[in-house]
Amino acid sequence: MNTTNQHESNPEKAMSSYVVGFILSLVFTFIPYILVVRHYVTGQALLITILTFAMVQLLVQVFFFLHLGRETGPRWNLYFFIGTFVAMLIVVVGSVIIISNLHSNMATLDQTKRIIDSEGIYQVSGERTGACRTLHTNHVVVIQDGKVNPSLTVALKCDTLTFIDKDTVDVQLNFGTRLKRAPFAGLTGIALRKEHTKTITLSQTGTFSFYDNGRPSVTGSFAVVGDK
Repeated sequence: MNTTNQHESNPEKAMSSYVVGFILSLVFTFIPYILVVRHYVTGQALLITILTFAMVQLLVQVFFFLHLGRETGPRWNLYFFIGTFVAMLIVVVGSVIIISNLHSNMATLDQTKRIIDSEGIYQVSGERTGACRTLHTNHVVVIQDGKVNPSLTVALKCDTLTFIDKDTVDVQLNFGTRLKRAPFAGLTGIALRKEHTKTITLSQTGTFSFYDNGRPSVTGSFAVVGDK
């Protein structure tokens, strides 16, 4: 006897199955809706929760409405469904992993700013990026005997600033203060080998500080006051 004949001979049992399935479907639809609207769960946890409820909802549909697994004899429909479900699960989980990996490896805003400045990308689709079209005056900051000279450099936007390490040790300059780092134009800091130089483009206005990790005396600042 097949599943259809069983439920035709027992309509009350079939109706109760449909009612239970309908109620469970409403419950498993309402719960994720509330979680999204009320922001009880956010981020990756929300995605996992929604996918879990979707799979549970699928099982409810095929069990209470399609009566899959209740047929007598060889359960080919059940085996086919399990194979299809596993294939879909692999595709969905694999897609989520790939998308998450791409998102985590995307360039951050600081990295994007640094690339725009280094490549001199002045406009994108007609919109100005803030990068300099031409470079102007070059200012020099010398690090020697554990001191910065000058300690304050005042420049205009699109000038350049060259750091020269005349000490006998390498210098690792970080932008911001020792209590709180503050990137400049996408740069968190610059590394200077002894007797080497490093030049940056002053594409961002404001006052910025820098310091050496290893030596408290090596600290200074520069102010970018505007365009020419």
